[in-house]
Amino acid sequence: MSQVALFEQELMLHGKHTLLLNGNDLTITDVAQMAKGTFEAFTFHISEEANKRIEECNELKHEIMNQHNPIYGVTTGFGDSVHRQISGEKAWDLQRNLIRFLSCGVGPVADEAVARATMLIRTNCLVKGNSAVRLEVIHQLIAYMERGITPIIPERGSVGASGDLVPLSYLASILVGEGKVLYKGEEREVAEALGAEGLEPLTLEAKEGLALVNGTSFMSAFACLAYADAEEIAFIADICTAMASEALLGNRGHFYSFIHEQKPHLGQMASAKNIYTLLEGSQLSKEYSQIVGNNEKLDSKAYLELTQSIQDRYSIRCAPHVTGVLYDTLDWVKKWLEVEINSTNDNPIFDVETRDVYNGGNFYGGHVVQAMDSLKVAVANIADLLDRQLQLVVDEKFNKDLTPNLIPRFNNDNYEIGLHHGFKGMQIASSALTAEALKMSGPVSVFSRSTEAHNQDKVSMGTISSRDARTIVELTQHVAAIHLIALCQALDLRDSKKMSPQTTKIYNMIRKQVPFVERDRALDGDIEKVVQLIRSGNLKKEIHDQNVND
Repeated sequence: MSQVALFEQELMLHGKHTLLLNGNDLTITDVAQMAKGTFEAFTFHISEEANKRIEECNELKHEIMNQHNPIYGVTTGFGDSVHRQISGEKAWDLQRNLIRFLSCGVGPVADEAVARATMLIRTNCLVKGNSAVRLEVIHQLIAYMERGITPIIPERGSVGASGDLVPLSYLASILVGEGKVLYKGEEREVAEALGAEGLEPLTLEAKEGLALVNGTSFMSAFACLAYADAEEIAFIADICTAMASEALLGNRGHFYSFIHEQKPHLGQMASAKNIYTLLEGSQLSKEYSQIVGNNEKLDSKAYLELTQSIQDRYSIRCAPHVTGVLYDTLDWVKKWLEVEINSTNDNPIFDVETRDVYNGGNFYGGHVVQAMDSLKVAVANIADLLDRQLQLVVDEKFNKDLTPNLIPRFNNDNYEIGLHHGFKGMQIASSALTAEALKMSGPVSVFSRSTEAHNQDKVSMGTISSRDARTIVELTQHVAAIHLIALCQALDLRDSKKMSPQTTKIYNMIRKQVPFVERDRALDGDIEKVVQLIRSGNLKKEIHDQNVND
């Protein structure tokens, strides 16, 4: 058995998950699990090939420096100051000053999960072995991740072109013992955390400060986490559509495979299949043939008012055409992001084969911003879809004899009649959340600003778009939670015993968190419970596990 295999086996015995970093195989799933998990659950190992390449690249840097040729950001100034060359003796001080003058971020502090994801993605970039850093830098990053020393990073300040310079400076700062961190649940000076862990700060050598800040790792952290949650939202939308079809006594024939095979977008077909599978066995959402059979026959009559329409409204009938777009968007977004987080997004970069240094623009966040601008639109459309379904369910003009605003059914002589408004506030809140998501869904990539003395004269704005994507995903999670609570209420009023076996599983999970609304009451706490249930992935897992077992 190899050393790595033995190492991983030992870790498994201690309940740890190890990530073998080689700069090529990091996945969005790895990033999301590590970022959202506890630091005690993960440890990291650098492949032997990567170790060798990192050391060789660092040696190459010193070889070129000894030739006294200008190397961008090593023996020259940064950005527009590239024409100012300095001696090699000043290179260490230059890296220190770079980190300090970039530490001007503002706004809210990034979530701990975002900061942890940033650390992992930046580490993997450096492990790629083209950035000319010492192994000590990477080991320091790993030590921080494994011991729960997390940088406190303001969210605002990056144009996403020369990398996430300002946000990543806060990561670089804590490596050299400056700045604040989150440690054991508290904001602490990094020096305190290092003392508690018996670690020493680094002194960065030439290029290392630049290598830490000159990349897309902060925007990619937001993007990966937004992707992971959006993937869950797609399936939640299918669950909501199925339950809405039941609550509204719909036609599950809208989800027949034949229909969607005639417009064979993969995401659309997948969504329709999910919904139809979820509805199998339902006594509420009927097959097309059942609906036709239950209607009175026209026979010799010239006109007949059908007791049940053979077509549902677009927010139900066309749901696969909306959610399918998200599925298909997720497909290519995943490919782009996983290329990004396994790339050398840095400048300059060194080639140990040709023994040369190259100046380029791999720090540019063009693919990330395009991916997030597209993901934003697809997810915001889900919020709108679910909000429209909710409108049908709560409105007595459209909800097919459910109560107005889903209030309980009261006898005519009951004092409570007229006093309750049920889900009226929930629909208003959902509408507000949806409007905010739609407002934020416009493309950010087209808002490039020339900056830094017109050196950075075309920039990506990828970090802003990734942050927006994160927010739209969060808003949509709340819309979905409101809708799921309302659907359970509607199905109780309709008769939850007639639900399909699959949707009954979802109903039961939500009912464990949120009881039937017997009287008007505050529902904000209920919403948050269901949001956490969505984020846990357990709703999707419940259905998938059942399908596997079947």
